[in-house]
Amino acid sequence: MIQLIVMDVDGTLTDGSVYYNEAGIETKKFSVKDGAGIVAAQAVGIPCMILTGRESWAVKRRAEDLRIQYVYQGIKDKAGFLQEFLQDRKIDANAVLFIGDDFNDMKAMRMAGMVGCPADAAAEVRKLADYISDSKGGYGAVRDIIFHYLRAEGKYEAAIEGAFGGI
Repeated sequence: MIQLIVMDVDGTLTDGSVYYNEAGIETKKFSVKDGAGIVAAQAVGIPCMILTGRESWAVKRRAEDLRIQYVYQGIKDKAGFLQEFLQDRKIDANAVLFIGDDFNDMKAMRMAGMVGCPADAAAEVRKLADYISDSKGGYGAVRDIIFHYLRAEGKYEAAIEGAFGGI
């Protein structure tokens, strides 16, 4: 049973691109498809976390839009942070779904009971993953992974009903 979904940002919730405008402001492109997966998971009581090594206003804004409960940016030691977070809240690591795409996610991924990644994740990450989406990061991979696990737990229909009023 999933008790927490942890997601990386760059290359997972985004395509990994970073854009700067002439004022030096960083922007990112997020997929509404991924947002639908996050909202659906939350509709059946599964809290979500963004855990990223970078800091960005765009990430903060996207997390607010989706009402993501836990948002941690600028975290260099994701595994250490996650271990402490889980201990403090008495969450079994086996009940964590970690979705990431690159080397800086791997230690934390090894702690999680369930691991998903986008199709374009690093080869080493794909070897760790229990489920590899057919979609690339930033193009619906997170939704695909979340829906895969919701189906496996028999929660998919309830999630869609709770989030969107059904199919």
